[in-house]
Amino acid sequence: MDPHLLLFLLLSTSSLSGFLPSPLPKFPFSRGPSNLLFIFAGIEPAATFKLTNLCRQTIWPGLLSGANTAQLPTTGFALRPGKSRTIPIPAGWSGRIWGRTLCSTGADGKFTCLTADCGSGKIECGGSGAKPPATLVEFTLNGADGLDFYDVSLVDGYNLPMLAFPQKVTRGGCGATGCLIDLNGACPKELKVVAPCMSACEAFGDPRFCCAGEYSTPETCSPSVYSLFFKYACTRSYSYAYDDKTSTYTCANTDYTIVFCPRPYTR
Repeated sequence: MDPHLLLFLLLSTSSLSGFLPSPLPKFPFSRGPSNLLFIFAGIEPAATFKLTNLCRQTIWPGLLSGANTAQLPTTGFALRPGKSRTIPIPAGWSGRIWGRTLCSTGADGKFTCLTADCGSGKIECGGSGAKPPATLVEFTLNGADGLDFYDVSLVDGYNLPMLAFPQKVTRGGCGATGCLIDLNGACPKELKVVAPCMSACEAFGDPRFCCAGEYSTPETCSPSVYSLFFKYACTRSYSYAYDDKTSTYTCANTDYTIVFCPRPYTR
């Protein structure tokens, strides 16, 4: 049911009047459909993420909430070139966002994407993550000392340039991070697939590149020649599992903007 219609029914049905506060509280934020879903769930957004597509083609953002984290009002949608959409985010949310490209619905009715597909068969990912390679924006809101932690990760490979930044500077540094360069053309041939660029872990499955097994600690897993390719090109992005010191950013009490294909690297 349309959320606006649901709100009308709630306010106009006398049988429900005893459950509504009087007077009705003022809404402290936009009354768009996504925010109404949070209202009825008893959750007030702590922040908003504005997703903007500066690519020349439509992309389909995917959104995945972490374990024990409140779900978002959407897990996937189409975003046309030059368009933006703002998503309300609950307090304490953690998860990741990415962009799917070259998507279509087949004769069998299944929705699939050539890059970063989530495998749900639908535009909404419904709790499924991106199939590598995929550029990821990762967030943990209201973490230690009340700070938000965020990064742009190439640990699972690369498919799109992305940029993430706070909409205001508060405390914690509040820097912009991302990968602005189109790496698909420069991708080493060993990591190259049709369009995106795989990580060495995905390409070779070697524990040394995956920071797994006996290489699962910061002391035993070091940057590889392949992770350094990503790091030199995109110095602020995560390039391998233990790249925290130069790749994790913090801020607090602010909204965020996430840009796909940020200028001047529009593709």
